[in-house]
Amino acid sequence: MAAETRHLNKEITAIRRADGESRTLAASLPRLVLEARRIAANVIHGLHGRRRAGAGESFWQYRRFVSGEPSQSVDWRRSARDDHLYVREQEWEAAHTVWLWPDRSPSMAFASKGARDSKLERALIVTFALAELLVAGGERVGIPGLMSPTASRSVIDKMAQAMLHDDAERASLPPSFVPSALAEIVVLSDFWSPILEIRSMLAGLSASGAHGALVQVVDPAEEEFPYSGRIEFVEPEGLGIITAGRAERWADDYIARVALHRDQIREETNRLDWLFSTHTTSRSAAELLLFLHGGMMVSKTGIGGVTVKAGRSA
Repeated sequence: MAAETRHLNKEITAIRRADGESRTLAASLPRLVLEARRIAANVIHGLHGRRRAGAGESFWQYRRFVSGEPSQSVDWRRSARDDHLYVREQEWEAAHTVWLWPDRSPSMAFASKGARDSKLERALIVTFALAELLVAGGERVGIPGLMSPTASRSVIDKMAQAMLHDDAERASLPPSFVPSALAEIVVLSDFWSPILEIRSMLAGLSASGAHGALVQVVDPAEEEFPYSGRIEFVEPEGLGIITAGRAERWADDYIARVALHRDQIREETNRLDWLFSTHTTSRSAAELLLFLHGGMMVSKTGIGGVTVKAGRSA
């Protein structure tokens, strides 16, 4: 019980810190975007034309009038040019929903001596900042199983309060739910869950046609395995303790196992046309934010002549 209390106290501290830092990060993004010219035009405005018919202000195409449609939908000026009736369609620019899932399980509280943030703090900072930017761009943002989608300008406050008052078990992966086909999902986790659980999660989230991104947030020590001598490794989620007599002998096997795990995740995300990226907490939070926000602004099929490829690291 004492360990659980310590973790909750760390989480409360992380949420409060992330609240403040994410606002600073979001406020500085326009300058960062100008420096990252590849995605500048897509990131600043945050309004995506989906190249589908619907409510919007931009012309998309003319199409033939279909019997039974209301006569006021006919574009009479275009129809006067030949013997057919035409309807002027607008590009669909309606707000859609982005679901954000920051992993708040005990393993995310880990931070090695050289790390500025814990994995939890980094995931929350980027989640809050991304939510702020998406709402500013006209999107709705929600947290699966915790907060319904909202377009409120105080989205960071709403997310922080929802987490602070959440007494549910801290799960690594988002709960099972059915997003709409137009929804996007961003999951920030260390993804040390078994690959079968990750595959099951992806299958459920993508079944409706939704797309998204998985970001593996790791500490530098988890990336490099800088341990030597006799070391006790404590699994923070109840799976026990492992003692290494000479930890340096484990390094090669550890690195190979991590690479295999990532290859398995990448194979699954590539198959479903999702993004997969790794992010180390020694790197800039702004770099990850640019990657995620830019990836949402540019279609993976190459709208505007730019293609975002799955498997890229940030």
